[in-house]
Amino acid sequence: MHKFEMIYLDLKNKIKQGVYPIQSFLPSETDLAKHYKVSRETIRKAQTNLIKDGYLHKQKGKGAVVLDYEQFSLPVSGLTSYQELTKNQSSKHITQVILFETISVPDNLIGLYDLAEDEKFIHLVRTRSVNQQVLIVDEDYIRCKYVQSIPVKEAEQSLYRYFEQELKLDIAYAVKEFFAEKANSFCQDYMDISTKDYVITVKSHVFLKDTNFFQMTLSRHLIDRFQFKEIAYRRHSI
Repeated sequence: MHKFEMIYLDLKNKIKQGVYPIQSFLPSETDLAKHYKVSRETIRKAQTNLIKDGYLHKQKGKGAVVLDYEQFSLPVSGLTSYQELTKNQSSKHITQVILFETISVPDNLIGLYDLAEDEKFIHLVRTRSVNQQVLIVDEDYIRCKYVQSIPVKEAEQSLYRYFEQELKLDIAYAVKEFFAEKANSFCQDYMDISTKDYVITVKSHVFLKDTNFFQMTLSRHLIDRFQFKEIAYRRHSI
């Protein structure tokens, strides 16, 4: 792990623990560099990651101020696993596999990404419960070209940990789309809602570093329980 990554984690933990309260300023780059025995450039790299994650905002002439960023909100940009989002939260999170099968190319992927007609996909459906209430139903379609099988234990913990660490897949980026839709049968059965109810769906098409399409995820959320937040910065003309 690089020094700036260690400093990033340490500062993030101190923000969460209230060592640096919301609306307070971090020590100056010079003071932090002395404290961690690194260069100011290393401190800047750590702070840049905190800014991207919504923990800090730089104010010209004043320094880095700590933002009020709700940790259970899901990021709009970035590609983060559910386990990574929830590992530091006190609520009890449980993931359960409710469907695991191998299917042909899904209808909404036919004609895309040069997929072969006879190509197979793993179809995986999981529920995400918080304090015994199902808040998310995740539906994944994963190309068997890259993943032939997934142990249930891995599916209930972290798919991306399994893909990246065990299968050595280099997952690079995703194209995301957000929309509201009527609850499907999985949502009705497990979220205890009706056909008249809506959910917020996040559709992600995920790609490997070589730009090959790898996975489609449809993540359906109870409409009144989750927020999607992003820190948006205005791009000024040069």
